[in-house]
Amino acid sequence: MKIMYFAWLKEKIGMSEEEIILPSTVTTVNDLFTWMRTRGPGFAAALAEGNAVKVAINHAYAHLNDPVGDTDEVAFFPPVTGG
Repeated sequence: MKIMYFAWLKEKIGMSEEEIILPSTVTTVNDLFTWMRTRGPGFAAALAEGNAVKVAINHAYAHLNDPVGDTDEVAFFPPVTGG
């Protein structure tokens, strides 16, 4: 799976993207959030407020119960505001 991080998420995690192999227990976006938080303090801090982070799977907005798989491209980003 390719994961990309944008804006302040990239700063807290310390990278803009990475390739990972999902554990077999990760099958949904919610599972991915839960697992990602265990990967270290930067991940835990960046993803602590799950409702403040948006997710896209293969360029489409995703919900917590949406499935994820090893061939997906996942992007984590803060909410976008206009003005």
